[in-house]
Amino acid sequence: MSAQPAPPPASASPSGPALTEVEAHGVERIPDADRTATPLDLFRLAFGGANTFSACVLGAFPILFGLSFWQGLAATVLGVLAGALILCPMAVFGPVNGTNNAVSSSAHLGVHGRVVGSFLSLLTAVAFFSLSVWSSGDALVGGAHRLFGLERNNLSYVVAYALFAALVLAVCVYGFRFMLFVNKIAVTSASVLFLLGAVAFAGDFDPSYAGVFTASADAATRSMFWPSFIGAALIVLSNPVSFGAFLGDWSRYIPAATPRRRVVGAAFLSQVATLLPFVFGLATASIVATEAPKYVDPAAPDFVGGLLAISPSWFFLPVCLLALIGGMSTGTTSLYGTGLDFSSVFPRLSRVQATLLVGVLSIAFIFVGRFGLDLVQSISTFATMIITCTTPWMVVMMLGFWTRRGWYDPDALQVFNRRQRGGRYWFAHGWNWRGMTAWWVSALIGVLFTNIPGQFVGPLGDLAHGVDISLPLSLATAAVLFLALLWLFPEPRAAYGPEGARLVRTVEVPVPPVTGPGTAADAPAPVPAGGAG
Repeated sequence: MSAQPAPPPASASPSGPALTEVEAHGVERIPDADRTATPLDLFRLAFGGANTFSACVLGAFPILFGLSFWQGLAATVLGVLAGALILCPMAVFGPVNGTNNAVSSSAHLGVHGRVVGSFLSLLTAVAFFSLSVWSSGDALVGGAHRLFGLERNNLSYVVAYALFAALVLAVCVYGFRFMLFVNKIAVTSASVLFLLGAVAFAGDFDPSYAGVFTASADAATRSMFWPSFIGAALIVLSNPVSFGAFLGDWSRYIPAATPRRRVVGAAFLSQVATLLPFVFGLATASIVATEAPKYVDPAAPDFVGGLLAISPSWFFLPVCLLALIGGMSTGTTSLYGTGLDFSSVFPRLSRVQATLLVGVLSIAFIFVGRFGLDLVQSISTFATMIITCTTPWMVVMMLGFWTRRGWYDPDALQVFNRRQRGGRYWFAHGWNWRGMTAWWVSALIGVLFTNIPGQFVGPLGDLAHGVDISLPLSLATAAVLFLALLWLFPEPRAAYGPEGARLVRTVEVPVPPVTGPGTAADAPAPVPAGGAG
């Protein structure tokens, strides 16, 4: 049975629970009365989660790869726009089904196959939560060193990371509304600080920074331009794509009647707006490369250290504030969704318990990675591998939405969470092998063709003369293979709405009865075909 929300306290506003009330909802369908968020709220969360210091670090990679400022800007714009286009359709599942995207994926990967989305969201959350804590902690310690003479040693970093991670975890435990409150503040304040940074570095910035791919460079260097350009664009693209598994966590609070074009538009614009931190990172990295080149050595890059080295003294405090505010946004948006989803994979855990467990595990990874395994230098490889595996999953979801004409049975999506069996999305023992096959084959092809200069080259990564074609290849493979499998091996007609399938065939087979724990007595009706908008 779906969990019923606790009655609001006397201090709650008419529009929802009080800010400091711990969120009661897990991944069960959000009741209509509690769905009071708007597309603007989705914009704030998605933009706030990326309008951060960690985005600046990713924005510095084009310079680390040897590109000029203008070449880096082109790669950055390409990565942001391509990522935004790939990401934005993933926002519709939340309003339609009232649950997160991993649960919604049951319709296309099967009742059990939905764990793929949970696994991908866990990897993404650990990577970007770690990146936010590392970059923000380093900036705080570095700024405090320049301002107050704080000694930069392991103890300083341990304290900074622990306090910052604990603060993020506390916000995630309170839940959606507190996280939304934090991001409302972060969007405005971080944007102001970035604009203030533009003033701080305006006198030193030179857009003519040439990088290494100049006309006078030798042939071997020039031959690395396109691999470096595509690699830089992919790292930038990893940021918007990383939200694919999380958009439903926030958009599930948007009423189902909200026009879909507004929801999709909010998700798209939220990523276009991230050009602000990305370009800030790119521009300041070009200054660091000119004035303090040791900090952009590809063998041991230290963008945060370089930024502090070139900053005017009056900007040290804003850097610390930017690190704190921005890191809070990235950390909370990453960790909240994974804690939420983890509670659905292990229903014995409440959302709060699952959030605490994932948070503690992530914090442990942060310390091991930072002080034990030196994983900080491999974050770009990790980010690229994540998008290589996540984008085919997103393609399966989006094509499934299109072939189903946007029709879903929200109650059947909850079979796994209730530890039941059967229903419209049971397919073959809880697995839809069509979607699963399209995902793993495409992800494997993407990994095989990955080519990140100087970091990771897949077994087939050199077939395109060093250019990383993993993403377009995995996207195309997922789309063609999934549609082909749907046509050759039709899904049950019951998985589609009253208007039937679009483009693909279906077959009439009986729906397995739902058996096991839980009850569907109070289940909501299936979402009508087409929906709003």
